[in-house]
Amino acid sequence: MQLLKDMILQKGANLGGGILKVDGFINHQVDPVLMNACGQELAKRFENIGATKVLTAEISGIAPAVMAALYLGIPVVYARKTKPITMPDTVYLTTAPSHTKGRLVELIVSPEYIARGEKVLIIDDFLASGNTIQGLVRLTMAAGAKLVGIGTLVEKIFEGGRQKLSVLKIPIESLVIITNMDDGKIEFAD
Repeated sequence: MQLLKDMILQKGANLGGGILKVDGFINHQVDPVLMNACGQELAKRFENIGATKVLTAEISGIAPAVMAALYLGIPVVYARKTKPITMPDTVYLTTAPSHTKGRLVELIVSPEYIARGEKVLIIDDFLASGNTIQGLVRLTMAAGAKLVGIGTLVEKIFEGGRQKLSVLKIPIESLVIITNMDDGKIEFAD
């Protein structure tokens, strides 16, 4: 997706160690025009899978997930990282290592919002190592729901996440794929 590539090259930064800073337009300050275009493109790619819910992780996945769900006409559920008092005592909970936080984070979903038999589409900002998305997959399975697809804005193919997730035998779509971030570069697949 050219618009996203251009934004990454203009406003993003390679911080080294595989960290791509996109917080000026994706995950701290959100560019609504960009998110609208990304959501529309993700919805187009997944329009025929029959998803009934979009699942994402708090916080960075919320903007693209909401926009994709808007175009698909389905609700979004996001896995919380802390359990609020409004959530029931029994929840779906897993942990996943966070590359940017440098520690394990909890992912928590209330059973009220993902039911047995739901068809879940996972949407997140990044696919890198695949750890967060694997956590969302575990939550989906714990709920007895069916995973029907995974979509991300940015994939860092060199971190192996797609390979880990390929055993799921479902569609995996990324709007841009980064092939190399060595020596300060940001190189995209065609």
